[in-house]
Amino acid sequence: MKKFLEEFKEFALKGNVMDLAVGVIIGAAFQSLVTSLTENIINPIIGMVGQEDMTSWKAVVMGCEIKYGAFITDVINFIIMAFIVFLIVKGMNSLRNIKKKPEVAADPTEKECPFCKSQIPIAATRCPHCTSQL
Repeated sequence: MKKFLEEFKEFALKGNVMDLAVGVIIGAAFQSLVTSLTENIINPIIGMVGQEDMTSWKAVVMGCEIKYGAFITDVINFIIMAFIVFLIVKGMNSLRNIKKKPEVAADPTEKECPFCKSQIPIAATRCPHCTSQL
């Protein structure tokens, strides 16, 4: 049991888990801002066309209310959140690529023997495989 708790502590305190927890908390806070933007600014602007708030749009089909206005609001929320997440991931990838140094090709350390076609050190004057003079 003690080993299990130590493993759990190690897992819970890893950087990735802590980053994920912070991301979830910030995401939840950001979601409330996007919801507020959609419900308090975007919906009333769209609702000007129908002379009512978009979330109250509904259809009654065989006695069942279908609240398509609320669904449209949720779709707008999703699109805004997906776009913001896309921009954040794109920005993070750009920052990660800036830090990477381009790989420089190293000078060759081997050459091919013209007689037996085996790889030999570049400074060799005689092939160790076929003993040919280079």
